[in-house]
Amino acid sequence: MLHLSAQPLFGTLRELGQIFAVNISADDADIADLSGRRLDGDYTLQEALRVLLVGTGLKARASGDGFVIGLPDPEGQGGEGPGGEGIVVTGSRIRGAAVASTTLTYEREAMRDAGQSSVAEVLRAIPQNFGGGQNAGVGYNVPGGRGVDLDGGSSINLRGLGSDATLTLLDGRRLSYAGVTQGVDVSAIPFGAIERIDVVPDGASALFGSDAVAGVANIILRRRFDGLETSARLAGSTDGGNFQQQYGATAGRTWQSGSVLASYEFARTTAIEADRRSYAETRTPGVTLAPYLRHHNAALVVRQDLAANLTFDLDLLYNKRWWKQTLPLNASGDLAVSRVDFARKSEAWGAAPSLTLALPSDWLVTLGSSYGWNRSAFGGLNTIGGMRTEASSGVYRNTTGNIELSGTGRLVELPGGSVKAALGGGYRRSDFRRTGSAPGASIEASQDSYYAFGELAVPVFGEGQLPALGERLDLSLAARYERYPGVGSVVTPKIGAIYAPTRDISVKGSWGRSYRTPTLYEQFRPATVLLYAAPVLGASGGGTALLVSGGNRDLRPERSTNWSATLDIHPRALEGFNLEISYFDIRYRDRIVTPIPYTAQSLSNAIYAPYVTRDPDPDEQADALARGATFTNYSGAAYDPATVIAIVDNSNINAGRQTVRGVDVLAGYRFDLGGGVLRAAFNGSYIESRQQIAAGQAVTQMAGTIFNPPHYRARGEVGWSDERFSLLAAVNYIGPVRDVRSASARRIGAMAPVDLTLRYHLERNDAGLNHANRRSTLFAGIDVIASIQNAFNDKPSPIAVRAYTDTPYDSTNYSPFGRVLSLTVSKKW
Repeated sequence: MLHLSAQPLFGTLRELGQIFAVNISADDADIADLSGRRLDGDYTLQEALRVLLVGTGLKARASGDGFVIGLPDPEGQGGEGPGGEGIVVTGSRIRGAAVASTTLTYEREAMRDAGQSSVAEVLRAIPQNFGGGQNAGVGYNVPGGRGVDLDGGSSINLRGLGSDATLTLLDGRRLSYAGVTQGVDVSAIPFGAIERIDVVPDGASALFGSDAVAGVANIILRRRFDGLETSARLAGSTDGGNFQQQYGATAGRTWQSGSVLASYEFARTTAIEADRRSYAETRTPGVTLAPYLRHHNAALVVRQDLAANLTFDLDLLYNKRWWKQTLPLNASGDLAVSRVDFARKSEAWGAAPSLTLALPSDWLVTLGSSYGWNRSAFGGLNTIGGMRTEASSGVYRNTTGNIELSGTGRLVELPGGSVKAALGGGYRRSDFRRTGSAPGASIEASQDSYYAFGELAVPVFGEGQLPALGERLDLSLAARYERYPGVGSVVTPKIGAIYAPTRDISVKGSWGRSYRTPTLYEQFRPATVLLYAAPVLGASGGGTALLVSGGNRDLRPERSTNWSATLDIHPRALEGFNLEISYFDIRYRDRIVTPIPYTAQSLSNAIYAPYVTRDPDPDEQADALARGATFTNYSGAAYDPATVIAIVDNSNINAGRQTVRGVDVLAGYRFDLGGGVLRAAFNGSYIESRQQIAAGQAVTQMAGTIFNPPHYRARGEVGWSDERFSLLAAVNYIGPVRDVRSASARRIGAMAPVDLTLRYHLERNDAGLNHANRRSTLFAGIDVIASIQNAFNDKPSPIAVRAYTDTPYDSTNYSPFGRVLSLTVSKKW
């Protein structure tokens, strides 16, 4: 007996595959815009597929122990070619495998219904994602390990563990790193080329290797699309600034043996200045709160069958972006007196070709490779008293290359179904180069890795086989070996289980190990030495102090142990309802950090004593100065060794440990109402995180403190849609944090922006016209989206500032955008 509610066809096929324990494969683009109708009754799998596909033009063909959904084969050959994507599962290397971890899926049409027009907008709405890391608008008062705005790019930062601890993939392939971190700039992908985004907030190094400590995000590109689609979007903040223009075009064509899709996007966003925001205009006048951004993005996606069982795929990306920001150089914030104008330009491209061979037993063998190149140039111009001088400048360049041979398919048959496997191995190389105008600022380094992996999916028993034990039990096992010459070797296992005692309840659990290798910048960053007046670093008296910071060539890989447990409730008696409650636990050790997050406490907080040399003699001072590639005197007086009371070493180290644990709650309910579908959804996350720099030191609370994730984040949605309209209201709750930078902690208030979106499909409104006539009308194929983000203009709470360049609010958690009005018009030609 089936009880499936109306939903996108992708979701219905995935549920059917899990219920009947078979692999149901489909090309994402074939089913992207299709809805799966309600199924309530006693259906066989074949009957259910036949009902679902009526009127779609698609057919279900038997293939091995499953089915392939696709266009009819005119030659009647049937079977699955190698290009058959399957239901792509980000949390597994095995096609169509059940995943024992929470999976968040954001489909293209759902993102548009919410008024979202870029990956960055989608990320800001995910409660499990933290706004720190490498993201646009992060202020200069944020500690370097918590966030940076290098050139306006956007990265994913799950659980607040860092952009470099979340692995980001494009169609399952690695992209080049951006800037100085191992983060990936997802804003480089044109929105018109994106089919969906999958996020698995659970350790996945056993499957994908380094960086997947907090989880993995996979951006899936569109493939099968015929015609031309153009779009234009205008938006702006009602308080001023942030005027957005976005224009795009996507063209595609499919034929019997392949397809091609090309997408281009241009966007420009004006800056937000402090004088446009009431909470900033008097606190840090002259500061740019959000930078000026402009970019060109392009993507090309190609698929071609070379033979009956051999398919060639190619993904190409290109991005070019400009970033501008102004900061004052005087306490009054008068830009006419003195200022610095920063300008940065980045350029990136990537290519990912692959060959896939179909073999018996549903085995697909893929030889794939990828190469990515990223270049970020930075510089500035100082203006003081009408005189202009060049500020420090330089270039970061990253390249990443990878080649991999992998395969997935059936091994043996068990009563519960097919035992399936995935295995493979490969080689990856990353290169990093930094050149700068400052003496000794250049870096050139590289890192190689060799790896092998394997995964098994074992259906222990299925529906009706062992009714005394329950409905279903699936196990998954995975392991990966990776060797980094000069750094070390890592073995990471993962075990997962899904047990369904009844048709209404599933229990999922996973345990595994993950790791992150130190970035080349963390290892080889040239040391800097700064001389401050001692009170700036927390001393109670006079004198000066040296602050040393930089890389560490002896860093070891970070390692973690992750486990999660999930209760999934989907009662048949309440059709369309589901509830998923997950507990997660991450125990992170050898964490790479700068040991003193707030340097203003260096000489006043006893926990930092191991990194402080008191009353250094001249030889110790000379050794510290010799370490630095640069020396800058901020003390206001000439350097005098006799006045130096301390040396503070804030260079990168492997910290003792960090623990992150919490609960995710996902809920959804959908039912027919008024000729359409009413949908309610909730995604909430509670997190606790603590860090201990070294054994014997105090444990520091991270979550719930400034520049770290708040304890609570949530997003709730209520929407109604039919063939013509969709209406959606959403509340985004970002919990409070405490400002612990001084002895007396201060509470920073929460934000709860409300978003409202209306979408109208003109073409679907012309139901009385036939297809040809609709296409001939001027307004056919037009889609209009009107949205109000933060409708009640909720504002961030101000924080204490210590310098006139500080951002006067927590820029990692709260946004200066305010109320944003937008209008998007697209047309299919």
